[in-house]
Amino acid sequence: MVMVEYMDNVKLGMLDGFLTRNHQKSLKSLFSRNKSPNANDNGDDDPSSAALNSPKSIPQLSPFANSVVSRCSKILQVPTEELQHHFDTQLPESVKELLTYARNFLEFCSYQALHILSSHPDYLNDKEFRSLTFDMMLAWESPSVETKPQDKETTCSNQEVEDEDGWSIFYSSSTNMAVQVDDKKTVGPEAFARIAPVCAAVADIITVHNLYDALTSSSDHRLHFLVYDKYIRSLDKVIKASKNALASSIENLQLTEGEIVLDVDGTVPTQPVLQHIGMSLWPGRLTLTNSALYFESLGVGLYEKAVRYDLATDMKQVIKPELTGPLGARLFDKAIMYKSTSVAEPVYLEFPEFKGNSRRDYWLDICLEILRAHRFIRKNNLKETKKSEVLARAILGIIRYRAVREAFHFFSSHYKTLLAFNLAESLPGGDLILKTLSSRLLLLNSGAAQHDLSGSPHAKWQPKLSPVSLIALTQLGFMLQKDVHLDAEAIIVGDVCVGEINPLEMAVKQSVLDTGRAEAAQATVEQVKVDGIDTNVAIMKELLFPVIELASRVQVLASWDYPCKSTAFLMLSSYFILRGWIRYILPSIFVFVAVVMLQCRHFNKGKPLEPFRITPPHNRNAVEQLLTLQEAITQVEALLRSGNIILLKIRALMFAVLPQATDRIVLLLVFMAAVFACVPLKYITLLVFLEAFTREMPYRKESSDRWLRRIREWWIRIPAAPVQLIKPDDRKKKKSLDDRKKKKS
Repeated sequence: MVMVEYMDNVKLGMLDGFLTRNHQKSLKSLFSRNKSPNANDNGDDDPSSAALNSPKSIPQLSPFANSVVSRCSKILQVPTEELQHHFDTQLPESVKELLTYARNFLEFCSYQALHILSSHPDYLNDKEFRSLTFDMMLAWESPSVETKPQDKETTCSNQEVEDEDGWSIFYSSSTNMAVQVDDKKTVGPEAFARIAPVCAAVADIITVHNLYDALTSSSDHRLHFLVYDKYIRSLDKVIKASKNALASSIENLQLTEGEIVLDVDGTVPTQPVLQHIGMSLWPGRLTLTNSALYFESLGVGLYEKAVRYDLATDMKQVIKPELTGPLGARLFDKAIMYKSTSVAEPVYLEFPEFKGNSRRDYWLDICLEILRAHRFIRKNNLKETKKSEVLARAILGIIRYRAVREAFHFFSSHYKTLLAFNLAESLPGGDLILKTLSSRLLLLNSGAAQHDLSGSPHAKWQPKLSPVSLIALTQLGFMLQKDVHLDAEAIIVGDVCVGEINPLEMAVKQSVLDTGRAEAAQATVEQVKVDGIDTNVAIMKELLFPVIELASRVQVLASWDYPCKSTAFLMLSSYFILRGWIRYILPSIFVFVAVVMLQCRHFNKGKPLEPFRITPPHNRNAVEQLLTLQEAITQVEALLRSGNIILLKIRALMFAVLPQATDRIVLLLVFMAAVFACVPLKYITLLVFLEAFTREMPYRKESSDRWLRRIREWWIRIPAAPVQLIKPDDRKKKKSLDDRKKKKS
């Protein structure tokens, strides 16, 4: 932690001189390479301008990395040798080790350049930005002269054929995209994870690996430029659509200050959203903001006043997938249920579609993300800027999820979601991620940075982080908080630092590692799942064979078919009980199992586990399986009925429906209480064992059968307590009548 604070202080101090220069030029001019090396903007000779236009190569860097660094120096308006000087003199020695020097210096230049570029409101729409960020990733993988250099030609030089909307024709297929790009110009997961999260709108450090998996799902786990380019374009498209939706919804929904529209569904007549409340059903339009869900039912050509379902305040909200259908029938798995203390009964929002339930799953994910973000805020008692930073992180996550979904038809799985707070709920150790995030928020600075009023370069700087997600959201045109002070000269200190692994990133990596083990275990579970009741019963019998065999052998001894063996077992068990050794039976079993497991671990180390061989019963057709299922349900129903009868007879005995039987039970309970109070437990255990084990003994069998017959006959004569089934409507009517009588009285 001390090292993190130290590096933050150093970075803030040494970059103050960089960022006080003039950065008022357009975004296109930042990437311009055609300026004259002999003149500055005013036509006067300027050595610094000449140094910018003729950058000096860094000997430790590869040619391609030098190209990226020179472009960063033009954006920062600082010569490359001056950048290297500050890197060498003011960063700690751990960052400047020989093996990592080139990569860390490349990160140093790239991070500062990206902070400048991302301050422009329309940077996602700029082709040069997409090219530079991808080239930074390529250079990160081969930064030094010792590594194999990448082709110096930028990825944007590939020939692209665009349609009328400006999108490449290769975007229609991920496979085509992979074919169009040279394999040498692809990016791996580590490079993407080190560069992309610097721009908070592009990636989040918690979900960056899942985002990479989503973008590379059909390209052999390597990121191609056309895929990356399409993602950034889609991200820009979604942001602009959200702005338009926000402008048109402010008056209709009466949004509060700082409320941002994240998505709207149900505007297409063929794909409405259906709201079910009880037996009622309305089609309409659904809108999600960072605070609530709004449903506008469709009237006669117009939308009626929106109903607001709060997600921000603590109302014990429950959002989960649910079955629904017409007239309350549970037919279609295409709805989400919203329940809270603010609504009288649960509200079901249905998303009809012909195939699957992806539309419902998407809305379930984004609604849960907002709900869980607010729960995280309440749990940690976050206020003002810290609260806005958490909401901004959730909002940007939903925007990225929309962009990937619309561009690549991606649907996240349990552990592969692109939403940070949903991921923390599903990942093993996800609570540690949220705990680390909370501790990082404690270092949050309300502004973009803190400045030294004296202007001294050696002054002490406060080691505080910047609300990077909130700043990114504000720069994109969304006002989540009114008092966010954005200074053009401010230095943004985010989650990714030069040469360091962020504590949040370490927590995510550990959770991802545990997730890999969980997914591997789950894959084995999926492999052993079989269909059919008979087959599953056969597997269970084979797995429980030792227990079943032991029970059958004890049953044979208790049947006294072999008197000598039964007598020996009886004497040995009685001796164990009298000596008090029976209490060691269970610990002995545990120790025995542990010894067997250690033996298997020692002798079977490295050997694959042999499959469990089972002979399944003969195959049955669908009718036979239905008959088997019906028979099983009938048996379960009979067991439930027998259990209810036993309970009702016990209720009759408790309330003395049959006085004579109740008197006998009372005497029996008093006698048993006296026995348990006066007789040691080992003698009681011995008597119970002797009675049960010698019941089938030839000398006792006749008397035992006679006593069991008398007990059954006595039990049959016990009446069951009465039961009255009341219909729900009758109960309501009765309750209303009672209320009326109370009012009259």
